[in-house]
Amino acid sequence: MVERGAHYLFTAKDNQPTLAADIRLHFADRGEPDFREPFSLQHGRIESRAIWTSTALNAYLDFPQVGQVFAIERHTIEKKTGKVSIETVYGVTDHTPDSADPACLLGFNRGHWGIEAHHWILDWNWDEDRCTIRTGHGPENITRLRRFAIGLIKTKSKDSVAATIDKLARRVRRVFDYLGMTANSAPRVAQSAPAGYRETAHLL
Repeated sequence: MVERGAHYLFTAKDNQPTLAADIRLHFADRGEPDFREPFSLQHGRIESRAIWTSTALNAYLDFPQVGQVFAIERHTIEKKTGKVSIETVYGVTDHTPDSADPACLLGFNRGHWGIEAHHWILDWNWDEDRCTIRTGHGPENITRLRRFAIGLIKTKSKDSVAATIDKLARRVRRVFDYLGMTANSAPRVAQSAPAGYRETAHLL
């Protein structure tokens, strides 16, 4: 991947126990962070993240193309309950300090978790990783439909994606009500729509 001009930034997990332990030990007595984000409101939580970086393990770690290791501490406060939580993760990247400073690495990590969070929503709500659709354009098309559904739910619902899906699953009438496609849910649209649409809406 690196030889083709790409970069990596990985969180060290338990499937690489030695790597994770080495990085964790290195940052055990860390001082002030190299960069800290100001607190901001994120999805009902007040959140701030800090990052520590180091090149001291580059030649020591049994991992290819190491440019830096890092520790990221996430400090969150639940807005409704006031509950405080602190989470620390450790990772490795091929980026050197010249190609990515601490603020950049923190931004890359946030982007990575945005992708992971979206994949988690797909897998949690539709069990996507175990989907048996395999042939032709089926896998690509069903994923697009699921992503479209998630986007639509997020723009229209105050509930979570999971809660909304649970309310609408296998209830065709509720789906059309939710989308504003029935006479009761969208009377103005139905009145101004062509006759065929009005008749369909009335039947629903």
